[in-house]
Amino acid sequence: MGKARALVKRRKAVRNIRKITRTMELIATARFKKAMDRATEAAAYTRKINEIVADLASADLKFSHPLLQQRAETKHITVIVLTSNRGLCGGYNGGIIRQALARIREIRDAGQACRLEVSGKRGLGVMKFERIAVDQAYTQFEDKPGFDEVNEIASRLVADFIAGRTDRVEIVYQKFQSAARQVPAVDTLLPIGDLAGASGAGGSGVEYEFLPSAEEILEEIVPAAFKARFFKCFLDAAVGEQIARRVAMKAATENAGEMIRDISMEYNRARQSQITSELAEIIGGAAALE
Repeated sequence: MGKARALVKRRKAVRNIRKITRTMELIATARFKKAMDRATEAAAYTRKINEIVADLASADLKFSHPLLQQRAETKHITVIVLTSNRGLCGGYNGGIIRQALARIREIRDAGQACRLEVSGKRGLGVMKFERIAVDQAYTQFEDKPGFDEVNEIASRLVADFIAGRTDRVEIVYQKFQSAARQVPAVDTLLPIGDLAGASGAGGSGVEYEFLPSAEEILEEIVPAAFKARFFKCFLDAAVGEQIARRVAMKAATENAGEMIRDISMEYNRARQSQITSELAEIIGGAAALE
């Protein structure tokens, strides 16, 4: 009897857990759809502005924007790592952190200085455990990163690059390729010439007429292209996190369902054995009275 009662309590506990994981799966699905819509809306703009910058970078102009210029020697690299504030999202954070740690070691082994900026409590926790100094920490970004907050960081990165305080800006995040595929990636954001090539925005052969002047247009469009791409990385990270959480919670819900079925079968066997034992006792008692 004691075993059957224990199985009932265990089955009830697993059912409660399944309710929680199912709810979290539904929440992640809703957040994924919203994050996906934002990322999709930003993708077309980012792609087009990168294409224009790539055309301008390859054009035979008499001047160039500082963000387009490759440094003769790279001595200082700024690495930005985008992780989540919360767990329960499978291997989402693990893949990003492994890429980040590998890149940091590579930079330091090459004798280059590295400024590390980390977004997300999970990434900050790992860096603290690994005793890696973090120069700037961000914990305010969730599934809806705001452009104003991201733009503030982007403006500082632009100023640091132009002033020569950093020679290269890289970002480690979950790159969104499709709803079924997201991969941890290390992308170069500055100098922006690398960005144009990485995004597939090679020269399209379009000839531009500049009004009022090419120089004034470059001053506006080149920083805007960087900021758009930088913001798109945050949107991709938000989408990837919700997809990973949805998949993880769906798997947990299915596993809980299997556990409930197994416990129910074990309970039925225990109950059947108990009933058989009680019937045997009754029959034995009746036979003794005869």
